Amino acid sequence: MRILLLGEYSRLHNSLKEGLLHLGHEIVLVGNGDGFKNYPVDFSLKATWCESLLGRIPRQILFKLFRFDIAKWEHGLRFYLLLSKLKNFDVVQLINESPIQTTKGFERYLLQQLVKQNGKLFLLSSGVDYLSVQYLLHNPVKKNILQPFLENPSLKKEYQYVLDYTSQGHQKIHEYLFEHCQGVIATDIDYVLPLAGHPKYLGLIPNPINTSELRYIPIENTAPITVFLGINQWNTLQKGILYFEQALAQVKEKYQEAVEVIVVQNIPYHEYIVLYNKAHIVLDQVFAYDQGYNALEAMAKGKVVFTGAEKEFLTHYGLQEDEVAINALPDVPYLVEKLSYLIEHPDAISAISMRARTFIEKEHDLVAITQRYLNMWAG
Repeated sequence: MRILLLGEYSRLHNSLKEGLLHLGHEIVLVGNGDGFKNYPVDFSLKATWCESLLGRIPRQILFKLFRFDIAKWEHGLRFYLLLSKLKNFDVVQLINESPIQTTKGFERYLLQQLVKQNGKLFLLSSGVDYLSVQYLLHNPVKKNILQPFLENPSLKKEYQYVLDYTSQGHQKIHEYLFEHCQGVIATDIDYVLPLAGHPKYLGLIPNPINTSELRYIPIENTAPITVFLGINQWNTLQKGILYFEQALAQVKEKYQEAVEVIVVQNIPYHEYIVLYNKAHIVLDQVFAYDQGYNALEAMAKGKVVFTGAEKEFLTHYGLQEDEVAINALPDVPYLVEKLSYLIEHPDAISAISMRARTFIEKEHDLVAITQRYLNMWAG
């Protein structure tokens, strides 16, 4: 089959591409690299002019005057110029409801043109979208990326890009895609909850992880215990990074030389991976039921990851008492307690490390997950 994958925010589509190529399919991946992460794509929508020395000043002036980022127009224009090359694919899959990341009206127009010249359309729920934000706003679930905003509405500016998915302009995109797509696929438990019972919901397909490219790193030297926290300044509130930072401050004071803490912010994906390879423990996010892509890759390497591992996740995968990841909560004393136990019991780190790798190999195998996508698209 000829398959077009549009958008990339986490390496999900890159991994799926690797699986599809392995199974003999023709794949084209289009995206903007997701900013500083700079994920590889076949055709780039990156706003290179706006990020150049020539374009940076007018971009800043226009944003200051009108609160509008002209990089959105550049994303859209680059996609428009690519449209003639994006024809006659058997399947088009969108990473989410705004894969081009241009203005609302232009996004809908471009998606309409894309749909007209290709075969089946599928949509992933792998981040915020219209239904997920509406669900979180109106359902007081215990793990909610909107929790800081719901508790403190003055944070509306920091949450504007999330709340923007409920705007009238985006609602029109949502309605168009749901009318024309074959269905919506959730990539983890967090996205199942808003979709449950919806006629377009096709089911959950876990993230594909290419374990052949992610070497398991056995836990050997645990002196000192190394804890890694990678920060993306654009989603610190949604990830609950403040809770991790406060917990780390207490742990560093408590254990001194027994602990090494690595904190990085806004670095490209390839640098991020190199730095966390030496870590025993990786702090991912607190407002999650299940693991996102960064957590899964860390687990594949044998890291003990603080992330989503709620009972809904445990039930879905038939896991019992043996942890494959630490269920993080927006609770500093709880995080300090969990970190302290691991620091004082390095054997527990080794045990969780091995279980994490085994879990990834069993439930996120690249070829098996890719085949599930192919079956879903064919059905």
